[in-house]
Amino acid sequence: MKQIHLNKLDILRIRKALQEARKNKSITHAEGEMLEVELESAVALEPRDMPHDIVTMNSIVRVSFSNNKKQAEFQIVYPENANIRENKISIFSPIATALIGYRENDEIEWVVPGGLTKIRIEKIIYQPEAAGNYLL
Repeated sequence: MKQIHLNKLDILRIRKALQEARKNKSITHAEGEMLEVELESAVALEPRDMPHDIVTMNSIVRVSFSNNKKQAEFQIVYPENANIRENKISIFSPIATALIGYRENDEIEWVVPGGLTKIRIEKIIYQPEAAGNYLL
């Protein structure tokens, strides 16, 4: 597994959301564990020190899938802000968990509902830290 980098505030907020989801049983044990592994393995950075080519919370990313050559664009958000019609996906979704902390042009192999797939981060269209929004 490649070393990932996460915003310290994102780590705290994701952990809080995970606790709440586990309490409400709105996340499966396996999904929670996958996200927890990502959080534990990450290098935690201050928001102002976050490189601009890394997927963070509230980032808008364009990805491609090697198994079907399709592209998708979406924003990674906290569960309460998820809205598939607005292309906002929860950090608890397998694809968001796979992408958080990785860099533009990285390829990640991840198990999604359709099985193992390779996801490539084509472009980070918006990253809050790059835009100076350090508290989003």
